[in-house]
Amino acid sequence: MIPRLLTPALEEALNRQAAVALLGPRQVGKTTLALQVGQTRNALYLDLEDREDLTRLTNPELFFASFADRLIILDEIHRMPALFETLRGVIDRGRRTQQGTGRFLLLGSASLDLMQQTGESLAGRIAYCDLSPFSVLEVVTDFHTQERLWLRGGFPGSHLADSDRQSQEWRRDFIRTYLQRDVALFGPRIPATTLERLWTMLAHRQGSMLNSSELARSLEISTQSVTRYIDLLCDLMLVRRLAPCQTNIGKRLVKAPKLYLRDSGLVHALLGIGTLDQLAAHPIVGMSWEGFVLENLLTCLPWGAVPGFYRTSAGAEIDLIIEFVNGARWAIEIKRSMTARVTRGFHLACADLNPERTFVVHGNTGRYPLTAHQEAIGVRELAELLNNQ
Repeated sequence: MIPRLLTPALEEALNRQAAVALLGPRQVGKTTLALQVGQTRNALYLDLEDREDLTRLTNPELFFASFADRLIILDEIHRMPALFETLRGVIDRGRRTQQGTGRFLLLGSASLDLMQQTGESLAGRIAYCDLSPFSVLEVVTDFHTQERLWLRGGFPGSHLADSDRQSQEWRRDFIRTYLQRDVALFGPRIPATTLERLWTMLAHRQGSMLNSSELARSLEISTQSVTRYIDLLCDLMLVRRLAPCQTNIGKRLVKAPKLYLRDSGLVHALLGIGTLDQLAAHPIVGMSWEGFVLENLLTCLPWGAVPGFYRTSAGAEIDLIIEFVNGARWAIEIKRSMTARVTRGFHLACADLNPERTFVVHGNTGRYPLTAHQEAIGVRELAELLNNQ
């Protein structure tokens, strides 16, 4: 069992709320983490894709009352949306009998859909925890393990495969399963071939501004359909929209969000990249690295921190801006090269925003000062810095 960064936050959430939703894409390790946490709480696990477990919930109120002293883990909770009304009543009765915390752990693969359902039925009774694929703080110990995580991505089945070839095959199967099975569960009927083409186009455009009209023309579908499909991929926690930084500096700012496939391994599988040599020679290498670094840093953000990017029509640009709850602002530039060098656009952007700290993430490990106000740093070192905030 590889220790997960989310474990303390998940434990804390169970100690203060009756229900906790553990969200994350399929095969990310939600069930493994839930069972590990459940070992210390005498948990009862139910898989709502299993017919036998579904039969046990024929009368859910009676079933939950029979196990009021145990944590109940409900996997694939989205398959029984009607259960949320029952959970609300059970939780409210438990509060009156001093059983108000740690009652239910709900596992789901579609964040928006599950949050809407729980938000309507369990408002004030539920906490949310997002589980991402393996991060640099969980599996990276040196430069070579960092490169492996970048190539294969962080899904456990891919990252822990015996070879790069087996890892790539796992990711191909993962993509095929989502296209043929999971998308139909969470969204409207979408042709698998169309969604696969869109997914591949987004991989080619990793880190680019969202241009729905251009994507619609290429796919020969409507702009509204493109928006709906991207919403679904974001809901499934496979794609991230990074919003532009909103600041009043009197300059013309880019308003479109950037799109990133959240797992670098899926980017490489969609583009047919199976080895580090192939990746180094591919035009996507720089943007793949940027997406990898960005996702690892966002996994470690402290509570209340807001990420974004900054770009003006005059060419000033910062890859990642982090606004902290205390008003502090960090500017982060991401470079694949082993040495940290920034462009004129980064200097112009820093002059506009005047961040408290500026970092240049390079492709190696270690940290060192560039100037009195800029520091070169590896992705793992910066992730540690954020995690300790």
